[in-house]
Amino acid sequence: MNSAGMQYLESRLMFGMVPGLESTFKICEALGNPQESFCTIHVVGTNGKGSCSYYLAGVLQAHGIRTGLYTSPHLISLRERIRVNDTPVSDADLDRLFLQVKAAAEIARVEPTFFEVVTVAAFLYYREQGVQVAVLEAGMGGRLDSTAVACGNIAVVTSIGLEHTEVLGATESAILREKMGVMPQGTAQGPDGTAQAKTFIVGGLSLELLQEARDFAAAVEAEILVPEIREDIELPNLGRHYVENASLSLAAAELFLRQASGDFPDAQPYSDGLALETLKKRSWPGRMQQLFDGDGTLRFILDGTHNSHAARRLAETLDRYFPGQKFPCVFGALKDKDVEEMLRFLVPYVSEWHLVRTPYERFREPSEIAGILEKMGAVVASTGPLSREVLDSVSDKVKRPALVTGSLYMIGEVIDLLKNDFEGLAFFRGLTKATNEHR
Repeated sequence: MNSAGMQYLESRLMFGMVPGLESTFKICEALGNPQESFCTIHVVGTNGKGSCSYYLAGVLQAHGIRTGLYTSPHLISLRERIRVNDTPVSDADLDRLFLQVKAAAEIARVEPTFFEVVTVAAFLYYREQGVQVAVLEAGMGGRLDSTAVACGNIAVVTSIGLEHTEVLGATESAILREKMGVMPQGTAQGPDGTAQAKTFIVGGLSLELLQEARDFAAAVEAEILVPEIREDIELPNLGRHYVENASLSLAAAELFLRQASGDFPDAQPYSDGLALETLKKRSWPGRMQQLFDGDGTLRFILDGTHNSHAARRLAETLDRYFPGQKFPCVFGALKDKDVEEMLRFLVPYVSEWHLVRTPYERFREPSEIAGILEKMGAVVASTGPLSREVLDSVSDKVKRPALVTGSLYMIGEVIDLLKNDFEGLAFFRGLTKATNEHR
């Protein structure tokens, strides 16, 4: 896709990431405030935002709600970020929407960032498509994230850890406040314009942070709901953390459907049975995703382990589901990640390492990672560019699956290489690679 709209979007990369809502508000105003045409549920947190959003959107859709889903980053195509009832926006619509945002930005006399353009394009598309509720994954933080201009009365907080400390703050407490800041002060309105209670649905917090969350919620006149982790959830994605995220999604779906009762005539009341059946088939791609071949043999485990928190979770999951096993591992990471800490968690579960890089300029050189692993006494079997040949050789070499983990950029490249051969990646067929920039 090398259209005028995409060219405009890519021209926005020069502005980097600029936290703040002023530009987004001005562009939305010039477009007639499309973000006011649908209900919003925000999902914020350090890890787990994407899966929680994906599970939540699926459950709402199953109950007859026309649902928009906005996530980032994408794995292959920008189209993944903007979906209505699980169908990604088309290339033609994206081009048209980006040009509409461009025209509005010129009227408003602002220079939006990459993420701001995509966010406003999503709002426009959801208005066009008659979306009833949009599940919005915040890009970074919450208070100053451009998605925050769409105000809802439900926000999910999945987890809190140290990330983007130069913007969000140096402590988990500061980061918590920034993320919960996605919920503005004042009274929230429901679909019919009446006042509704605001609610934070919170999981994955220490007792100390949970008390801070309660204090913050009280200050913005919101309630706090801390749902129990469900023991009856079955998911295609392996790992206790995905059950935790799905538990939050079920609580959010039940609350929204209860509040919206009567507002959407075609929707049905919340059904726990329907929700659980929906989750059984809802696989969040590239995150503890198992890929089986036509014979039912597990060939690959894909997991976007992009920071040390995620690496610890991956280690816990491997220990639980594959006790005592070691895997050949394809691994690649970006320059700005604490690779050494990530590798410490994973070394006990890897028999041999195949270190790769993609053409993306922010990728760390495999030879540098090899040096770190060799100091840990690990076996480095190969280094070089990522290719289908590397994946096939690693998977075929032993009668156990290959673990493919590290940067989401790399996971996206792997999915693009494998998408035509595994049913678990069928969603990506027909999607072509766009810019490899995930801001």
